[in-house]
Amino acid sequence: MKTIMELGIDRQKKRIWDEKAPGTCVEPLWLQKDKRDKKRVHLAGLGDVGRNVALGLTLLGGEIIERIGLYDLNGAQCKRMETELSQMAPPPEGGRMPEVAEVSWEEIFDCEVFLFCATKSVPALDSEVKDVRMAQYEANKGIVSLYARRAAETGYKGLFVVVSDPVDLLCMEALKASWEGGAAGAFGPEQVRGCGLGVMHGRAAYYAGRHPEFALYLREGRAFGPHGKDLVIANSLDPEHYDDENSRKLTGLTAGANMEIRALGFKPFLAPAISSAVLTLLAMLRGEWQYSAAYLNGLYFGALNRQTPEGVRWETQPLPEALFARLEKAFIGLEEILWS
Repeated sequence: MKTIMELGIDRQKKRIWDEKAPGTCVEPLWLQKDKRDKKRVHLAGLGDVGRNVALGLTLLGGEIIERIGLYDLNGAQCKRMETELSQMAPPPEGGRMPEVAEVSWEEIFDCEVFLFCATKSVPALDSEVKDVRMAQYEANKGIVSLYARRAAETGYKGLFVVVSDPVDLLCMEALKASWEGGAAGAFGPEQVRGCGLGVMHGRAAYYAGRHPEFALYLREGRAFGPHGKDLVIANSLDPEHYDDENSRKLTGLTAGANMEIRALGFKPFLAPAISSAVLTLLAMLRGEWQYSAAYLNGLYFGALNRQTPEGVRWETQPLPEALFARLEKAFIGLEEILWS
């Protein structure tokens, strides 16, 4: 049996961006600081997701975040969020909340952690677009590249976190964009992370908690890969407990959960903002296990991992053969999109 670390290694020479890579892994700036120091987190894009990410980090990030900097092309929206979040205060003995401030384009990368929440558009509720994720990719890849190039120009060495969909593909766009022109600030692969898988784990847990046939997921299950058709939910990593049919059924429910919310007449942004971004980021900064997309053998792939001073640590237990085959298919699917 193989581990997740073996995904895609037989096709390593095929990756066209390997020749352009700087060849060094930048030590994350947030690890260079004393662990007792709180981080400065700047966020770009105050749409539905961005506003709720800012709210969640304000409420929950006081022990680890010093300041939340807000940036948006809509100045009124930015001022509104800065004002309202700054007016949230706990009782006298209720703990600390981060400072919230507006930041300019010139100041946007004066931080340890940058969150990309900007998006050009999200298909309307009455849209006939079948693959919302890919529609967002085409709309957002130019925007994330703009921010990544700006980060490289400023010599940014902090964490560049992609929250906008599709995170795995946009992470690679950000990495490649930072390398353009041989900028001295080109990202190391581990500087870029994608926060999108947390909500898929949350959705899988939602169905597992309501349907006894999926209950094993709550104890032994895992989520992998991107959103959409290549999402992989596993009911268990134990070869004796892994049930491929059951896992695929739970995957289908999980992948379609957002459409249930859209069918009610709402855009599904609350759970992604909190599960994928807020809770995942805070766990990442603490060095705890969390679901995010990190650089793995040539592209960004979502799975349970944790950040250590030595780099990203993945789970390394051998995977059931049927599950590894599903992960390999998802990995190849991401490659094909990036090279098309």
